[in-house]
Amino acid sequence: MTNDTTNLTDLSRRKLLAGIGAVGLASAGAGLGTSAYFSDRETFENNELVAGELDLLVDWQQHYTMNGEATFVNAHPDHDADGEQSIAADNDAGQVRYSDFADPDDEDSNGANIATLDCDSIPPIDEASFGVDPTSGEAMDQLVQLGDVKPGDAGEITFSLHLCDNPGYVWMQADGVGESEGIDTDPELAVDETPGGDLARNIEATLWYDSDCDNVLDEAEPADIMLTLDFSGSMLYDQYGGVVSESSITVNGTAHPETTKIDLVELATREFVAYLAGQSADVQVGVAYFDGEGSDDSVPRTGILQPLTTNLGTVDSALSGLRQKLANVVSGGPGSTPFDGDGNTDPNAGGGIATGTYIGEGVNDAQGELATNGRTGVPATNVVLSDGESFNGTGSTQFSSPTDAADDARAASPGPETAVYTISVGSANDGVLQSMAGDAGSTGNDPQYFYNVDDPLAIPTTFGVLASQFVAEKVIVQDSLDKVLAMLSAGNGVPLDGNVVTLFDEDADPADDSDREPFEGNGLMYCVGLSWELPFDVGNEVQGDSVSFDLGFYTEQARNNDGSGPGQTPA
Repeated sequence: MTNDTTNLTDLSRRKLLAGIGAVGLASAGAGLGTSAYFSDRETFENNELVAGELDLLVDWQQHYTMNGEATFVNAHPDHDADGEQSIAADNDAGQVRYSDFADPDDEDSNGANIATLDCDSIPPIDEASFGVDPTSGEAMDQLVQLGDVKPGDAGEITFSLHLCDNPGYVWMQADGVGESEGIDTDPELAVDETPGGDLARNIEATLWYDSDCDNVLDEAEPADIMLTLDFSGSMLYDQYGGVVSESSITVNGTAHPETTKIDLVELATREFVAYLAGQSADVQVGVAYFDGEGSDDSVPRTGILQPLTTNLGTVDSALSGLRQKLANVVSGGPGSTPFDGDGNTDPNAGGGIATGTYIGEGVNDAQGELATNGRTGVPATNVVLSDGESFNGTGSTQFSSPTDAADDARAASPGPETAVYTISVGSANDGVLQSMAGDAGSTGNDPQYFYNVDDPLAIPTTFGVLASQFVAEKVIVQDSLDKVLAMLSAGNGVPLDGNVVTLFDEDADPADDSDREPFEGNGLMYCVGLSWELPFDVGNEVQGDSVSFDLGFYTEQARNNDGSGPGQTPA
């Protein structure tokens, strides 16, 4: 392990270097470590003005496959040092574990890096255990130290990235690439006519955004998706917290002098739909909404804004002008539908509006639409966004339990069995929304399906993360290992995109391209996977060869930086 801070004096106060370490395949390698965290903090104690933080924490799970069988290599954190990512926990098992291997007795066996890891729970990298080399049985003192790789062997690491506090631009980097031919054997001399090592150019490698953090490059699958959106007054009107910024925003060609939550939802959901359309995803999408209930109402103000359809242009139209559609429901006359045009869109208005938030009824409406128009055999999903807790309005109807509604949605009966994602936008009752979240058929309360968005400005990025669940995961580069390492080594490394729904090309576009977005420092977990395979037909020319390289992640604060990157690559 190293903890070298020599070059931190060359970095500005908004820059951070973390996760630089050496990694080896075959017989060479050094260690994975961190250099340092945020290089400056300033405090004006009397006025309680404290500089923000920019910490990048990394956890990972690594696999190795030989003779057709996968095994755990190492992970971080790994509280019992058995190679499988795990943390101690106060439950019957005494732990929460990653597991990529089927275990019907373990409800936490979901094949993904542990979703509850965050900036408070990830240990320092100098506490990492690097395990035992599965090819030799020898202890490893770095991330990858495989001493006897055979043709047909393969490996994979998924890194989970967590930005603490401030948003930041992130680069993945490689350095110190070296190859050795080792001791030439007679079989190698008979076929290898080139000097130096040949291992890296013979290894096939893939670097991709592992959107669901499950250590597998996923292909696209069909899906029926309902977006169930909060249309209550607190999404628009300032007196209820609907205005989140005094900065202007342009939505659907209209400029508004302030930014509201519903504006951000419109931008996010339309970008979500546009991305699915651009990827030719095999999806149906529909939209449900829920508000509360006024004193003159006998039923909650909920319904279907757009039935399920494969025509994503139609869905985009339904998601246009959400300020007006929400206002029609909340502040319009009797009828209270999104389409009657009688609502007041002024964020400074909103007096005398309906109260209550009928999340459960909204979920039930969406579930009814999936049951009526969903496709047989196609997985169903409901994405529920709310900024408040469910509570009764001033009318005569008692609200339904949102947790019961979500339990019914996830269950096989009444069908269809539906995966429920929930997005809490600064909600006063995160616990309810988290308990609702879970995969189809599950008992819910799954943090992997729950997004706690304290800052509404992160709503578009959150929908970007969700959109990537319904298309083939985005490959950054797929080539020989030497070319992947060359891409990671060039300049400042590979500029990663915090929102994969944007049309950013990590190889061809400049790092400060407008389509590249920073990573949110908002509790979101981002994953990047690196897999490799030495083909069966590689032959004898790689016998005894080795390749070593450093891998790292670099971040700089998004505010006051344009994403173009540091003036120099840190050592």
